[in-house]
Amino acid sequence: MASIQDLKLYQTHPHPCSYLDEQQATTVFIDPEASVDKTLYTQLSRNGFRRSGEHLYRPRCEHCQQCILTRVAVNAFTPNRSQRRIERRNQDLRVEIGDSPDFELDYPLYERYIRERHVDGDMYPPSRDQFQSFLSAEWGVTRFARLYDEDQLLAVAVYDELDDALSAVYTYFEPTADNRSLGTFAILWQIRRAQQLGLGYVYLGYWIRNCRKMNYKIKFRPLQLLIEQRWLTLK
Repeated sequence: MASIQDLKLYQTHPHPCSYLDEQQATTVFIDPEASVDKTLYTQLSRNGFRRSGEHLYRPRCEHCQQCILTRVAVNAFTPNRSQRRIERRNQDLRVEIGDSPDFELDYPLYERYIRERHVDGDMYPPSRDQFQSFLSAEWGVTRFARLYDEDQLLAVAVYDELDDALSAVYTYFEPTADNRSLGTFAILWQIRRAQQLGLGYVYLGYWIRNCRKMNYKIKFRPLQLLIEQRWLTLK
């Protein structure tokens, strides 16, 4: 198994940023031929890397440092008033956890979610190949938490189990169920799940101060931010 010091890195050419208008982005990827296990993935996460499919990456932009990795310290987490209401509103939901995607069950909800909520995003239009390549990895760490209202699948929270944390990969949900705030509830559920498993953190991905779509992340306090390779706490 490769060590973090021995990994080869590859850098993309500058390309349009997905989050900030008129900005160019550059991304560093871990060698796709590297052998990855749970421990190496954990170390890379602590150092600012994220996963898309089986690609581990982090931003490295010459003139911009706005992408900041975030994680919730779950043992210190206290939900605010709004989050407590959302937990109460969804306490009737049943959760089933699987370790692989169920295309016949999961994909129709994913397709509907992307088509109705993210027509301006990188994942539109959705496809089965994209669904598979984006969410799955062959490292034995990925889980699919399916949230049901009786027999109706309302949401799927995809996350990875690391040595000391859960890493939130993606959540998609029934776009007509606005009253439930399922995106927020999925994060709250993952925080509770990490507490049950005795893990310390839930990684929420990158936060950009000037990106409105990412503002929800700073509502989960205390939030830790990776700045200049140091984890700082936002209380």
